[in-house]
Amino acid sequence: QVQLVESGGGLVQPGGSLRLSCAASGFPLSMYAMSWYRQAPGKERELVARILSAGGSPNYADSVKGRFTISRDNAKNTVYLQMNSLKPEDTAVYICKGQRGLQNYWGQGTQVTVSS
Repeated sequence: QVQLVESGGGLVQPGGSLRLSCAASGFPLSMYAMSWYRQAPGKERELVARILSAGGSPNYADSVKGRFTISRDNAKNTVYLQMNSLKPEDTAVYICKGQRGLQNYWGQGTQVTVSS
């Protein structure tokens, strides 16, 4: 059974950090491009960061460049999103996606709330 399970979300103060994890099962994560999306209430889902299966430089949304870092540990079948210098506008549900060709797998998401 294919599953993507996100964890690591929570409530953090502005300027704080969180590390999200996305654990994959049922498919070889190493062969998939992995992405983090986020969706805030009343807003469309947006791509935050993406890392290809073959490595290379990840891609980031302009709004998170220099603050967020996506990484993958293929041996653990897990993708991470390190988020630093968090801002209230980063508040959203963060969702993991695996993609290979036309095949897409989505997780359920983890809530991140940035508030004082």
